[in-house]
Amino acid sequence: MGNVINLNRFRKRAEREASAKQADANRAKFGRTKAERAAEEKRADQAKEHLDQHRIDREEQP
Repeated sequence: MGNVINLNRFRKRAEREASAKQADANRAKFGRTKAERAAEEKRADQAKEHLDQHRIDREEQP
């Protein structure tokens, strides 16, 4: 006679494994570390500042 399998336990374990695999894929696709986010924000601020320094302000003539 074969082993008795609890199907609920098997189903839940399979769902957890699928969820963990999806979470790993999402972390690789969307996840960035705090340092990466801070570096990106710093680069964006520097680029904005650089553009603002080169802006030509002209007085409007009536």
